[in-house]
Amino acid sequence: MLPVIYSLSVSLDGYIAGPGDDLGWSVPDEELMRFHIEQTRDIAAHVCGRKLYETMLVWETAEQTMSDEADLEFAKIWRPIPKVVFSRTLESVSGNARLATDDIATEIDRLRGQPGPGVVAIAGAEIAAAAIAEDLIDEYCQFVYPVVLGSGTPYFPPLDRRLELRLVETRQVGAQVVYLRYQRAR
Repeated sequence: MLPVIYSLSVSLDGYIAGPGDDLGWSVPDEELMRFHIEQTRDIAAHVCGRKLYETMLVWETAEQTMSDEADLEFAKIWRPIPKVVFSRTLESVSGNARLATDDIATEIDRLRGQPGPGVVAIAGAEIAAAAIAEDLIDEYCQFVYPVVLGSGTPYFPPLDRRLELRLVETRQVGAQVVYLRYQRAR
């Protein structure tokens, strides 16, 4: 069974987006972009909500809109990854994506059971909250930026129980970002 990993950039005070869905504070430098590229190579499937899906659509046409070598390399890796999009408003999706037809647990179980190596990545606050509530996430990865936003979209939803984790990796990536990787303590 493939592990499910929830991975996003996060402010020091725990937000993945600032007020008004501001993400401008989380633009990766060259070293961090390289790290993202290497991690993306391990993704066997990606689960996201509408907002993140729409944010990531820029990679579908990268060759027409970007010239940076690292951006183009990321796009080349990202596009073929199968994506499952949860949305109450989208009627269709493009690229190698499909709209979810089942609940989060069923969709993740289906993706986990596919043959081959890799991980199932999940991103987006609302869909991750649903997966956390169903206890479906095996690893939590944070790219912690040295910024305090004060409010916005939290990385973790309010929980009705404690979530026991164990730190398995920490490192500085790029000029100012700290990468933290936790696994569920079982």
